[in-house]
Amino acid sequence: MMKKFYAFFLCSLLSFTAFAQTEKVDAKLNKMINELAKGFNGDVGIYVKSLKTGKIATLNADSIFPTASMIKVPITCGIFDKIEKGELNYNTQLVYKDSLLYAGEDILGSFKSGEKIWLAKVLMLMITTSDNTASLWCQSLAGTGVAINQLMEKYGLQYTRVNSRTPDRQANQRKYGWGQTTPREMATLLTLIREGKMISPAASERIYRNLIRIYFDKEALSEIPPYVQVASKSGAVNASRSEVVLVNAPHGDYVFCVITNNQKDVQWRYENEGEVLIRSLSKMLWNYFEPKSKWEPAKGMDKYH
Repeated sequence: MMKKFYAFFLCSLLSFTAFAQTEKVDAKLNKMINELAKGFNGDVGIYVKSLKTGKIATLNADSIFPTASMIKVPITCGIFDKIEKGELNYNTQLVYKDSLLYAGEDILGSFKSGEKIWLAKVLMLMITTSDNTASLWCQSLAGTGVAINQLMEKYGLQYTRVNSRTPDRQANQRKYGWGQTTPREMATLLTLIREGKMISPAASERIYRNLIRIYFDKEALSEIPPYVQVASKSGAVNASRSEVVLVNAPHGDYVFCVITNNQKDVQWRYENEGEVLIRSLSKMLWNYFEPKSKWEPAKGMDKYH
């Protein structure tokens, strides 16, 4: 069993290394994303890759940014790693305690102490509704940020780390918050999941199924036809907005991650500069990779934002 695991891991690592070595820049798209971000009042990092051609476009793609809620993707990977090792059961029933509460509008946070819930549902809530109470519970169950960070390291992700509630990460937490990553690494993580290379093919598939059922869809997802399957996770704190997206587009999958930091616009509104940038990038990429598509958001959608 151990030999199989190491063989699988070695193949994943070799695939990742080969992937990085064969990346070629899409000069046209590279110019477009740099033009799009010009004049932004804050820091911006963007990474785009066509999984069909292997070509990329980047802007500060290897700079470290806050993850905000995007850190829930590494956390969910940490849980599935425990499941694959037999240390947790996907269908186990957990008992909620008030001490787990992270104050906010979370669904799980409305539970009464002593209520029961399946681990599978906690995992679903963490990703699909970005439930913070569920996420902190999962972070603990995964072996804390220590185990999650070790897992990220195994898959060649050098900068994607959990900072909050993790020993020796206090300085990073003060700088980046709950977690940190680079646009390239977060897009790579989603690609590993899409290609069945994260932990195991079965674990990757189950993770991907949660990632295609996102409740928060008014940024990048709003600029992609609703009939096209998309895996994603967004994040937001006052001065940083982010989203990682993998589109199962008709003419070939593409993945992108956009992260901002030190935004001057810290307002929580639809017109927030960071959120406008995310929507604009998503729209531009859809039209770039699917130039014959005539789809546009339906008139009147503004009242549902």
